[in-house]
Amino acid sequence: MKRRRAGFLALLWLVLLFSPGAEAAVAWGDRGSDVTLIQQRLRQYGYMDAPADGIFGQATYDAVVWFQRKNGLKVDGVVGPATAAALGIQLNAATETASYNESEIYTLARLVHAEARGEPYLGKVAVAAVVLNRVRSASFPNTISGVIYQAGAFDCVADGQINLTPDSDSIRAARDAMNGWDPTGGCVYYYNPATSTSAWIWSREVRLRIGAHAFAV
Repeated sequence: MKRRRAGFLALLWLVLLFSPGAEAAVAWGDRGSDVTLIQQRLRQYGYMDAPADGIFGQATYDAVVWFQRKNGLKVDGVVGPATAAALGIQLNAATETASYNESEIYTLARLVHAEARGEPYLGKVAVAAVVLNRVRSASFPNTISGVIYQAGAFDCVADGQINLTPDSDSIRAARDAMNGWDPTGGCVYYYNPATSTSAWIWSREVRLRIGAHAFAV
């Protein structure tokens, strides 16, 4: 009974998140008139020099983070209702996002939630990106589920935390990664240096650190 209720709540959350009535938010990978409006306002206020091309990429993300930090907003690089209000604009959800399968994004979000709870938003996206980088690598399974459930790949599968219901940030991080945001620059491994006991993982080349995780190739 508990499993059925958890499954229902998870499905309800997905419906609410992706339904037209959900609060609009614009993030990395989005395109369209909302993005252009955001870019125009950021340029007007002196936070962005790049042209307003309607594509939410690195320059727009950096400008949004700068604006959020300067104005006491949640610093996550996502233009939700609070950031939009501070910019003096109203979002209408007129964005085009990369195609994705909702079942896949939910599976990826569960991994992010299990592995990166408490990590900064950038770290959550980075964990999702590692999974997708593995999918694209010939050295790993070629599906999201295959990568996540590969024997010994992730501790959260062994200890059951993969079955926790992901929060909104984890779902959004999975979506951002699937839309092409890879803060790791192609890394296929990550680990927590404070807790890892694997001599092999310590031998990998670390490219960057985000929060408690080191990301490596």
